[in-house]
Amino acid sequence: MAALLNGLFGGSKPSASPIPAGDSDFADFAGAPDPEPVPNSAIPSAATYTGLTAAPTGQAAPYTKWYNIHERHSLSEFKQEGVILGLIFVIVLVHMYGTSTNRNKAKKWISAHAPSLRKEFALVGFGGRRAPTASEVESDGLAKTLASDSLSLPEELLKEKSPQEFGAYATGRQNVAFVDITLTLLKRYNPLTLIAEFGMSLFFDSMPAPSERVEVVLYPFDGREALIVPGQAPGAQELRKDKSGYDGFVWAIVNKDNMKSLRNDRYDVSLTGTKDNSKLPNWVTVMSESAEVTDFLLTPELIKVVEEAGDILEYMVITDQPIDKPTKLDETVPKKRMYLSLKFPSSGYEKAIPLFEYFLRLPDQLVQGAHFRPEVMRKVKQTREDQIKRLQKADEDEKAEERAFEREKAKKLKRDLELKGLDAKAQKKYLEKEKEKEMRKAAKRQTQKG
Repeated sequence: MAALLNGLFGGSKPSASPIPAGDSDFADFAGAPDPEPVPNSAIPSAATYTGLTAAPTGQAAPYTKWYNIHERHSLSEFKQEGVILGLIFVIVLVHMYGTSTNRNKAKKWISAHAPSLRKEFALVGFGGRRAPTASEVESDGLAKTLASDSLSLPEELLKEKSPQEFGAYATGRQNVAFVDITLTLLKRYNPLTLIAEFGMSLFFDSMPAPSERVEVVLYPFDGREALIVPGQAPGAQELRKDKSGYDGFVWAIVNKDNMKSLRNDRYDVSLTGTKDNSKLPNWVTVMSESAEVTDFLLTPELIKVVEEAGDILEYMVITDQPIDKPTKLDETVPKKRMYLSLKFPSSGYEKAIPLFEYFLRLPDQLVQGAHFRPEVMRKVKQTREDQIKRLQKADEDEKAEERAFEREKAKKLKRDLELKGLDAKAQKKYLEKEKEKEMRKAAKRQTQKG
């Protein structure tokens, strides 16, 4: 114990114990010297271990390029990465240019047409700002009031649905529930897709070439203020029905370049007949269900604004029928709407403003005078009734097929249950009797045909 404590706490070294003569395993270590610490000067420095020619002798290694990265590598080794980064930079730059160009075009359009919207509607855009009141206009003047209002903030009047599509909204007007405006521009932010679409349009008629257009959809009240406007009295619908309602029909004035596609794409326009009018320019035509409707709508003011707009006009449609052909009875319920489609002008936005303003005021004209003679509306309604009858017949045939299928299914289930309850001999007899019955029916049918 004393020897162990001396060894642990640095006591004097004990003398070597004699090794027994009979234990030969420890004979080799009996005379081994005690280990001694190595001096620091004999330990090689860190520098001697660095480099390919390092030797543990304390000698410095020769200089190599391994120490400097700019000497070990060159820019020529990163050509592929440089090309990729360059392409990414070009793509980002083109995308930013295309999106900013589309935004600027949309803002210019809404800035040019916002005075017309603010003049006709109480609320325009998505900023929650109201139109100027009559007292404000009288005191400051219309131009000054509009200039000081939210027209200087076109971003509040527009909503960017995508880099190529922008929307505007207006509501708060007599005879009109609301107006939706959609600006569709080219995909300038994606030139490859744009080129592909142009190329496909050259080979396939079903794929039109990309174009820029303005689509305005107006939804009239048509006597349903009580269902749309909050706070209306329960009997307000009946009181206002004669004030904002008008007869339903389909009528359109169309650029002849769009006539074929419009008739193919829209079910409501396909119900009309096409006839040129000498009062209109030769590049437009009228599509109507009745000549009396055309005489009422084709006013001198409309003719004038159409001539001023020129080929910017694609079509103007007044309808109460769906765009897609109805396949169910509930889709035949009349829903009155008005559509205006214009080519997006590259410059000179004021060219189509008179037509745009006329379109916004068109519901007033319909409410005042679109109440035609019963003879005129009888022909218009006959087309709709024929379509309803076809859908009713198709619906009845479908229900009859379902009933026949259910009867056949129940009959088969009853037969399977009867067969399951019989033994093998009775089953064979049952099947033979069933086969004879089917043969008699077939022979009877053959006799009737002969």
